[in-house]
Amino acid sequence: MTIKFVAALAVSLATIAFQARADVIKVGVIAPMSGPFSAVGQTWEGATKAYQKLNGTTAGGHTIEVIYRDLPEINPAQAKALAQELIVKEGAQYIAGLYFTPDTLAVAALAQEAKVPVVIFNASTSSLLDKSDFLLRTSYTLPQMAVPVAKYALEKNVRNAVTLVSDFGPGLDAEKGFTTAFVSGGGKLLEAIRAPLKTTDFGPLMQRVKALKPDALYVFAPGGPATYAMVKAYNEAGLRAAGVRFLGTAETDEDQLRAIGPDLLGIETGMFYSATHNSPLNNAVIKALGEVAPKAIPTVQLANAYDGLHVIYHMVKATDGKRDGAKALVSAKGHSWESPRGPVKIDPASREFVQNVYMRVVEKDPSGRYVNREFRTFEMQPDYGRTQNASK
Repeated sequence: MTIKFVAALAVSLATIAFQARADVIKVGVIAPMSGPFSAVGQTWEGATKAYQKLNGTTAGGHTIEVIYRDLPEINPAQAKALAQELIVKEGAQYIAGLYFTPDTLAVAALAQEAKVPVVIFNASTSSLLDKSDFLLRTSYTLPQMAVPVAKYALEKNVRNAVTLVSDFGPGLDAEKGFTTAFVSGGGKLLEAIRAPLKTTDFGPLMQRVKALKPDALYVFAPGGPATYAMVKAYNEAGLRAAGVRFLGTAETDEDQLRAIGPDLLGIETGMFYSATHNSPLNNAVIKALGEVAPKAIPTVQLANAYDGLHVIYHMVKATDGKRDGAKALVSAKGHSWESPRGPVKIDPASREFVQNVYMRVVEKDPSGRYVNREFRTFEMQPDYGRTQNASK
């Protein structure tokens, strides 16, 4: 399989070298364009269009063409096949997107073989970038978000907590990041509960949480139906009424705000972006998104894809459009810029994002919309999953 892929790749690249449109740099994005996570794909597509509306369709004189492939749910074999198709048949010089960790793992080996840079728009397991020298990420890792949430909980005199996470890589990262920081800071973990990935009935688990009588519940779910079900069960179990603080990360993103609404009021999350982030750039990006993709929702995924395309433009300029994955990655290491989310930097050693984490609370604005209001900033946070002591 590997020999066939390399041979096909060699033929494809040789053909591309002689094509008249060789100055067109293709970016292949693997995204959930349909299915339960289709809002993510729509926002990624809208974000890339918004970036090109504000920054043009060329980088260093080279035209950038973005091509999408649909991957509705976790399917590593299909993710690998799509990446191979994009590289060999379409001649894609960069791969991007990838919502789930298992799919990204399947693409990593191809990236290493083909020396094709892969810019991850979402998949957030901390150890992912160790799988290939050609991966970088413009999203986040769960420890990066979980540690500031734990620090915030300690600031608010939360003495004990329960964690409830979906049982896969990012959920386990979130659990470990929060627990290590919380316990080392003097808090007590009453129980760590893990739910199967496709769980949509959290009622019994929330009753279990209620019986433990914690000061706070820290959660992580992968979005979509699982998040809706988790928030609903939290309220129906009477945990809000009992004064159990709900702490999370992306559970109150703007797509959830639209779908769930009042049940999210007062919920606190730690994340790197919200649509209400007040900066001239973010306001311009949201305006552009509304013009090029009116149905797209300005969630954290807007920032992920917008910054992802920025990094690709940067790499194209640094390589003068040439196929040199190693040089492209070197140029990205240490690169810093102003993002819709605030100041960001690619760590030169880990290739991870360094970025602000904002504590947010769900409120109703004067127009009646439910919004995340940022009220506390933890500046330029690293990936704590790579440190020995997550509380530092």
